[in-house]
Amino acid sequence: MLVFRQLFDPTSSTYTYLLGCSVTREAVLIDPVFEQVRRDAALVAELGLTLVWTLDTHVHADHVTGAWLLKQRLGSRIALSAASGANGADRLLEDGDRVEFGRRALEVRATPGHTSGCVTYVLDDESMAFSGDCLLIRGSGRTDFQQGDPRALYRSVRSRIFALPESCLLYPAHDYRGLTVSSVLEEKKFNPRLGGEIAENDYVGYMKNLDLPHPKKIDEAVPANLRCGQPGNEAKAPQEPTWAPLRFTFGGFWEVEPPWLEENLAKVQVLDVREPAEFTGPLGHIRGATLLPLGELAARARELAKDKPIVAVCRAGSRSAQATTILQKAGFADIANLPGGMLRWRAEGRAVEGGAS
Repeated sequence: MLVFRQLFDPTSSTYTYLLGCSVTREAVLIDPVFEQVRRDAALVAELGLTLVWTLDTHVHADHVTGAWLLKQRLGSRIALSAASGANGADRLLEDGDRVEFGRRALEVRATPGHTSGCVTYVLDDESMAFSGDCLLIRGSGRTDFQQGDPRALYRSVRSRIFALPESCLLYPAHDYRGLTVSSVLEEKKFNPRLGGEIAENDYVGYMKNLDLPHPKKIDEAVPANLRCGQPGNEAKAPQEPTWAPLRFTFGGFWEVEPPWLEENLAKVQVLDVREPAEFTGPLGHIRGATLLPLGELAARARELAKDKPIVAVCRAGSRSAQATTILQKAGFADIANLPGGMLRWRAEGRAVEGGAS
């Protein structure tokens, strides 16, 4: 069985795809985005996977790949097309190669045209294909920069992608309208640029008259991606908090474990966002905690100090997770949630004030 997740970066409208073998728990990540590495690493950890490869479909012009940063954090290896001209990859892929992850694999199909190094990754049973910027949903990638060639792209789609089973699901690297997936059959029938009876010269004429502006990040993204995302002057690695051993969650917030908090209560502000009756109720509360109910937090956040880290707590960890989001919007930097809340704190036998014996 396949583990599969489709992820989205709203800034660049990029889709990232996580595929994992449910038996061995090995996984690959296709087209990771530099700014989303924390998110992706958190998902890999939460699903109990080991990231063995990051794969890029091509050298992107609209975002910096997260391949290098994921290698530093998770030990994953980097692979992309040999025709891309990139340096720093652990493996340069050729047409027909297979990238294995556990008992599953992806076949590499060269599909140049958007760039000379574009590839499409096809799942071993041909049920899914990841077409990068070559074939988009009801569209195609641009051909007016980075060695773009409309004739090559037309031939790539018609001979390499449309040759797949019509039931094969197609997942692009981008979509700007919220569309998530298509199929070979759909694109053969309905793609206004490449489907039906559209001939090569029709497509070439269409693409040569698009007159689109260059991507805003092209001068930053292309040099960085030719280094597989290793930061130079263009990009800086996200700074990690150092005030506690925190874990970033796929939900988008930091967590700190109860043992560390219990030993470091004097170093933080414990913010209890339950209702007053809960604060003094059977579960009790953590010594020194400040009570500020979640419904009042946005209006009263200024009562909290910004020069001391905050650990939010509630009954089970849900409301306090929302509290971290509210505090971020209010300008607080060092914030973490206590997973499991007071239920876990009490179950682990940690000290409380008040509450039932």
